[in-house]
Amino acid sequence: RHTPKPPPPPQYCPPPPPAGGPGGPPPGAPPAPIETDPAIVTELIERSQESIAALERDIRTKTGPALFDFLLEAFAEHKRVLSDPLSLQVIMAGMEATWWLNDKLQEWLGEKNVADTLTLSAPDNVTSEMGLALLDVADVIRPLPEVVAFLQGVEDEGFLDDLPKLAGGTEARDAIEAYLDRYGMRCVGEIDITRPRWRERPTTIVPVILDNVRNFEQGAAERRFEQGRQKALKKAQDVVSRLRVLPDGDEKADETERMIDRVRTFIGYREYPKYDIVSRYFVYRQALLREAEGLVRAGVLPDREDVFYLTFQELHDVARSNQVDVRLIEQRKEAFRSYCALTPPRVLTSDGEALTGAYRRDDVPAGALVGLPVSAGTIEGRARVILDMADADLEAGDILITTFTDPSWSPLFVGIAGLVTEVGGLMTHGAVIAREYGLPAVVGVEQATRLIKDGQRIRVHGTDGYIEILS
Repeated sequence: RHTPKPPPPPQYCPPPPPAGGPGGPPPGAPPAPIETDPAIVTELIERSQESIAALERDIRTKTGPALFDFLLEAFAEHKRVLSDPLSLQVIMAGMEATWWLNDKLQEWLGEKNVADTLTLSAPDNVTSEMGLALLDVADVIRPLPEVVAFLQGVEDEGFLDDLPKLAGGTEARDAIEAYLDRYGMRCVGEIDITRPRWRERPTTIVPVILDNVRNFEQGAAERRFEQGRQKALKKAQDVVSRLRVLPDGDEKADETERMIDRVRTFIGYREYPKYDIVSRYFVYRQALLREAEGLVRAGVLPDREDVFYLTFQELHDVARSNQVDVRLIEQRKEAFRSYCALTPPRVLTSDGEALTGAYRRDDVPAGALVGLPVSAGTIEGRARVILDMADADLEAGDILITTFTDPSWSPLFVGIAGLVTEVGGLMTHGAVIAREYGLPAVVGVEQATRLIKDGQRIRVHGTDGYIEILS
């Protein structure tokens, strides 16, 4: 039985003094900085998990109009969790520490993007943990030749039920199931509730498991994490020792040590709110699809996926009336098919204006492709242009070229040497995980998947933000 946790200690999020009172901040002043305390992150994650567990428990018995009334309340709770001031403070604390370290260490030591190394293997990053966890799944499967051979030919989504028929298959199934229990709510484009999740289409992760079986040795996840942690520790010791010999060196070194501790405490949490979002989306999706199956059985809907062409209010009305405008659904399906042929603009303002532009760079070699530097380092290797994660076929040392990445792509990151995307920025998921894994990365490279051919040899300059095509 669950015992409610006591409220967090007041030092986590102290109430401000009365506005304008003695010693109090003026109205509108930002909150005081939070302490560098990993317990704050632990508390936020526990709050999220408890809220999602309550959602999963309470939604099970809801159906018909009562389900939609419940979901409206769930959406309000979702917004409340997402707007938690402490959560936003933690995210900003990690980002601000990153900016401080990069700016000050370039000024004082002449090094660019030092925070990229200092944040390697940072704790509490649920997205980077997801990639390493799939290496652990591969460790279970690698010694099982019958299972490996079976997975190479898998096409049916029910393959997990067939695994126990093979030698070692029960163990393999349990490892994959455990992974899906924690990460099965994810998928490419996961912010779109209509997209099928890994739990619903587990064949999606099979190619990545097989790549990991082929390209890694047992225990790779733990070794990689520890190697990153040691590299970050060594870099921290290096910059601090170099700072101490500068004028005012002790003050600079002490402040830098505080910022390194701060960035490593908080930067991993950057990924958690998205995990919370998609965890809730999966619960909503499952409940709505259960409702849709009832409407199909009642002859109201031709197909359960038709619910995704109705607004929430329209579906609520269908649940009350048991009537639906099938022609409206068909019109929206046709419109959606036409939208899929469009190429979205790179920048679209809030009032609908599409902006175009180009990078102004005179510090790159002739013919280089220019983008944004988001993870430091230089790497040379074979380009693999992959538009669908399910089509991944990677070898050690390959450089992933794709349109964009979201957290669902992270399991591929453990097996690549560098990353190039057409869309992204310094704090988008792909950039954060590339830094965490120590992968040189350049994002925002226009038409990268067309200008770089699959199999070409390229060099990625992650510190300076450009790519050279070598052959």
